Amino acid sequence: MPSPTTNPYPLSPFHLAFPVDDLAAARRFYGETLGCSEGRSSDEWIDFNFYGHQIVAHLAPGEAGSAARNAVDGHGVPVRHFGIVLPLADWEALAERLRAQGTKFVIEPYIRFKGEPGEQATMFFLDPSGNAIEVKAFADITKLFAK
Repeated sequence: MPSPTTNPYPLSPFHLAFPVDDLAAARRFYGETLGCSEGRSSDEWIDFNFYGHQIVAHLAPGEAGSAARNAVDGHGVPVRHFGIVLPLADWEALAERLRAQGTKFVIEPYIRFKGEPGEQATMFFLDPSGNAIEVKAFADITKLFAK
């Protein structure tokens, strides 16, 4: 079996389960705001297609969100977060769509580590349950793990 750093195969979809306070609000946010198609669901969870990855919102009132933050490039980055790395043009389009929808950003869309090997576009926002989401992009995706 290949290791995570030597996998010669196309990128495998990841699976992430996370808590939400309200499934209807999660369905609207992930489905309508982010445009994720819905997969299987029950009265306690919903599968979403998050850019080809399987994320599952599980009903667990009071378990979502996080107050802890770390300083990164002068911003308070939510420690517990998940997200996606998009092509730059898709990142720009999503940032514009979220702004047009009135999304409140934890960290407004901007270019982080400007001029450094890890230069990247990033933005952070919360889902209705307070789960932090980061969407980032690289002008050159080969710099994803650059030091």
